Amino acid sequence: MKRFSKLVLPAILLSLMLGSALVSQSRAQGVVTDILKRMEAHQKSLQSLQADVEMAKTNTQLNITDKQKGEVFYLPSKGRDAYIRINWTNPDEILAVANGKYLLYRPQLKQAIKGKVTGSKNAQASGALAFMSMSRDELKANYDIRYIGKASVDGTDVWHLGLDPKAKQSYKNAELWVDGNGMPVQAKVVESNSDITTIRMSDIKKNVKISGSIFSYKPPSGTKIIDG
Repeated sequence: MKRFSKLVLPAILLSLMLGSALVSQSRAQGVVTDILKRMEAHQKSLQSLQADVEMAKTNTQLNITDKQKGEVFYLPSKGRDAYIRINWTNPDEILAVANGKYLLYRPQLKQAIKGKVTGSKNAQASGALAFMSMSRDELKANYDIRYIGKASVDGTDVWHLGLDPKAKQSYKNAELWVDGNGMPVQAKVVESNSDITTIRMSDIKKNVKISGSIFSYKPPSGTKIIDG
């Protein structure tokens, strides 16, 4: 009987643990499904967005973090290429994104860098914001989505998601913090070299009037144009 107990009890305990894990995974997947539904409903209702934005870029090898603050303007468009304009301060910079291309104007250097958004470090902020443009099907097709848990961003209760790319990308993985309305208020991208870029939005104003002309910024005369 003792020998039977030694053999069977561990098996019973293991079964209970695995069963509990499966139930937990099932519940987590249900939470993910609900969050994605809310995100898609929010995406369909969002016509424009204006907000304060903060970006933190961490060089993990040197353990140095650079921060920028500014104001972001956002207009969704067909597909994943949204229109984005960020007026950064300290240092002053202007990032304009339209039709999958970007222009980063640096007045102190009297130069502007332009190029394609995909894979560009100069347009990392727009890359993090691009998650707002993705439909539920696009997110599920491109990422293995994990529910990390509940969290708080600037006093707002949010859901914390992990996104692992199914295909090779210029980054390892990403994380999203989504509020109860399905709005991603914070995003983090971990690059291939383990550097980290985090974008957080606050004082969010939705469906306000924004002129489309601000997304086609033209630098002043005499600005040096560089292909990024």
